[in-house]
Amino acid sequence: MVRLIVAEGLDLVRGGIVALLDREDDFDVVADLSKGEQILPIARELDPDVVLIDFDIPGMDGDAAAAMLRRELPGCRILLLAEHRRPGLLCRAVGAGADGFLIKDTLPGRLVEAVRRLAAGERVIDSELAAAAVVTGGRPLTERELEVLRLTAEGLSPQETAERLFLAAGTVRNYLAGINAKLGAHTRIEAIRRATESGWL
Repeated sequence: MVRLIVAEGLDLVRGGIVALLDREDDFDVVADLSKGEQILPIARELDPDVVLIDFDIPGMDGDAAAAMLRRELPGCRILLLAEHRRPGLLCRAVGAGADGFLIKDTLPGRLVEAVRRLAAGERVIDSELAAAAVVTGGRPLTERELEVLRLTAEGLSPQETAERLFLAAGTVRNYLAGINAKLGAHTRIEAIRRATESGWL
């Protein structure tokens, strides 16, 4: 029997996934959760074989929850589910130690098959997303550049961003120019949009 935890923020979606998996004779959904911060303590208590995690679950990013599970329960298999097919999300999932990554519009039978394959020790990655990640070559921005772009996306000016990061305003402007060049963007708004769509922000 494969013991499962389903962690999904939307009640309707979570209910559908649980109903789908519970129909299988060899699956036992031992918990369904709506908040990211619930995942680790419940997993510690119930010791599941596979945990399905919504990438955008409230309370904690799915990849952060996956990373904690990987550290504390290394034998647990982790499947991250995302709403959008963005190569940057796959990079984040793999970096967090997830064993699988699928898009939520996957066919029900495909999800069931993925859970069985994960429980058997295989990796399961959305094939289109994997191909896109290879083409893009992963994330082009450094951690510092992402930090600058995140604060810009929050509405901070270059001067405010500089104060927050203990940098000179000119340095922040240089970072923003470099970010635009790397992403092929003409404006900060366009850079923020491209980074968001790629799952880097």
